[in-house]
Amino acid sequence: MKIDFVSDVACPWCAVGLGALEQALAHLALTNPSIKTEIHFQPFQLNPDMPPEGQDIGEHLSQKYGSTAAQQEQTYAMIRARGAEVGFDFRLGGRGRTWNTLDCHRLLHWASELGNDKDDVSIQHKMKKEMLKSYFTDGKNPAARTTLLDLVTRMGLDATRAAAILDSDEYTAEVRARQRFYHSQEIHSVPAVIINDRHLISGGQPAAVFENALRQIASQARG
Repeated sequence: MKIDFVSDVACPWCAVGLGALEQALAHLALTNPSIKTEIHFQPFQLNPDMPPEGQDIGEHLSQKYGSTAAQQEQTYAMIRARGAEVGFDFRLGGRGRTWNTLDCHRLLHWASELGNDKDDVSIQHKMKKEMLKSYFTDGKNPAARTTLLDLVTRMGLDATRAAAILDSDEYTAEVRARQRFYHSQEIHSVPAVIINDRHLISGGQPAAVFENALRQIASQARG
């Protein structure tokens, strides 16, 4: 079963949705091991025109959605609670800045070409989780070259190769093309989870929603 997880590193609900999807897949593996899945992380930028210096999160949300500081804090409290349910620690809260994430997506595209590690775990999947943690838990700038190269080094990947990608436009065209494709498919918010190129599950849904949907799709596929 092919799963395309369309998301952005700067999207808190994407961290929630990924954690819930992982819980659903872990339960499925125990109860129905015949269902085999493969996750591919696809690029989406919430703010593709964000300048290099980023923007204060509260200011950005007020300008984009018209939300007040009180409304934002209420939303953050909900996100923190949902994150805790799936084992994700949100510490950024309403502080800090939001950033342009193009370089994150370029490295994730590179990681998709590296396959699995020695434990047969997707390198792209591991990188995505590390990027979400780096931003939302550790409060690091995901647009900073040093942040991304430190992350690559911690993962045991080729930092020289990663630096060459960051210092060039490599994979930019590929990332832009994938973004245009999903926009053409009417994907305008994330996370968007697409199963077998046909079935869409929108938003950071609870694990039970993902599990039930995956069971139904697998049952339909078996006929």
